[in-house]
Amino acid sequence: MTHPMFARHQAMLDRAVQAVTERGYWSPFSENPSPKVYGENAMAEGRAAFDAYCGTDFQLDQPGCTGTAGSERSPYGVPMNIRYPRCSGEALIEASKAARDSLQALGAEGRVGALLEALVRLNQRSFEIAHAVMFTTGQGWMMAFQAGAAHAQDRALEAVAYAWREMSAIPAEAHWEKPQGKNPALVLKKRYEIVGRGVALVIGCGTFPTWNTYPGLFAALATGNPVIVKPHRNAILPAAITVRVLREVLAEAGADPNAVLLAVDDSRELTRFLATNKAVKSIDFTGSNTFGNWLIENCRQAQVYAELAGVNNVVIESTDDYKGMLRNIAFTLSLYSGQMCTTTQAILVPAGGIDTDQGHKSYDDVAADLGRSIDKLLADPAIASAVLGCIQSSDTLGRLDEASRWGEVVLASQPVAHPDYPEATVRTPVLLKCDAADEAAYMEERFGPIAFVVRTPDAAAAIALSERITTEHGALTVGAYTAKPEFAQQVIAATQHAGVALSLNLTGGVYVNQSAAYSDYHGTGANPSANASYSDSAFVANRFRVIQHRFAV
Repeated sequence: MTHPMFARHQAMLDRAVQAVTERGYWSPFSENPSPKVYGENAMAEGRAAFDAYCGTDFQLDQPGCTGTAGSERSPYGVPMNIRYPRCSGEALIEASKAARDSLQALGAEGRVGALLEALVRLNQRSFEIAHAVMFTTGQGWMMAFQAGAAHAQDRALEAVAYAWREMSAIPAEAHWEKPQGKNPALVLKKRYEIVGRGVALVIGCGTFPTWNTYPGLFAALATGNPVIVKPHRNAILPAAITVRVLREVLAEAGADPNAVLLAVDDSRELTRFLATNKAVKSIDFTGSNTFGNWLIENCRQAQVYAELAGVNNVVIESTDDYKGMLRNIAFTLSLYSGQMCTTTQAILVPAGGIDTDQGHKSYDDVAADLGRSIDKLLADPAIASAVLGCIQSSDTLGRLDEASRWGEVVLASQPVAHPDYPEATVRTPVLLKCDAADEAAYMEERFGPIAFVVRTPDAAAAIALSERITTEHGALTVGAYTAKPEFAQQVIAATQHAGVALSLNLTGGVYVNQSAAYSDYHGTGANPSANASYSDSAFVANRFRVIQHRFAV
């Protein structure tokens, strides 16, 4: 019998499967925070829900609670002081293992149905989640709503759609009959069970605590794996809200709510304990190369899905829309203060300059004009604060302060006074010039609003440098500008060799650091910046096994 939650949301699931097959635009979750979509009081209610969490204990009825933990510091200067349950690692592991059979008993339809129901409920709480994302990460309000709520929900649904497509390809049973000539046929009845590999650990990041967490979380649950969510210590609330909703829905669906658990501790030892535990069979991680590579090297019992650092880059050979190109790159560098894993860092420009619809522009012209475009974009403090958001980490501020030693400053970073939050830490991007030979400056990730206009010997050298950067150091995105079809083909070939997504000639309202669920593959798994993609079949198929039993008829 079909699980009622699956039946309730099957139309949405079918449409999501169609979307990941066709790769066109589609979304069931509106990215427009309009009262007409979410209700007249949604904004006020979302802020009130966030405020109600501050200064309180976040309630989760989890096993092994030994006290509370939590030290979130809002980049907006808003006091949070939320205390989360601290549970022992041993208790979390044992509870996850005990919940596994209940997930299995739900079956693929039951698990997927419960996750679809959870997504609908999370979408209804999008304003609450958006405020949680905004105040923990420093994202601007619109980005927090779109990336932190609606788009994260899209990425979760995308993962569920892939999981369902892979699982539904496995028949529940089969009749096997092998002829034996004049003798009776050999007849077996076979049954196939989709079984999760074991406990899954999802380690969140501090800048995108839902968008980067949801794919692994929902893929693991859909395929039958209980999940322990370990959020970044400064972005716990969005994960905690999500875990609470999932636990409620799983319990209603007939499963053990401990199939999803939140792991919070003020030390880092808990993460290492969980990650190396033999019961943990998959780990999803977004963050630094240092810890990501540690996970890959030391957690051999688990499949690690890792998104790490990279040096995203843009090659400029020529353009037939110079102003549009500059506006597009300026916004890319400014959005959320460059604190996106897809933001461009190295802009590769030939030493001899480029041809444009505004005439020939020298290398120095391009750098100076880009600086002026950034200045123009951010001239109004209200617009600047909305686009830039806040600096999330003191480490990023440190990199900004020492950026001038890596190149010639074209545009210095400046503080911006936020019109609504006087304690907010808002800084404009720094733009630097350097030569291609200055590899120590630009050929490692400088996370934050730091970008380099890199002088290359010529356009061909820019392509070669882009390919080498990506191959050796990784990149999630590469962009290119050219008015020459033959040059475009050369860039396409280079990015295919390097294994990275390419955006060509973006001058309008689409930016290289944006990635659309159901259509864009976030990461390829083919260069050092990530060993997996959000989402494809490989992202879900290795999270379950097919266990068969057969008997004679």
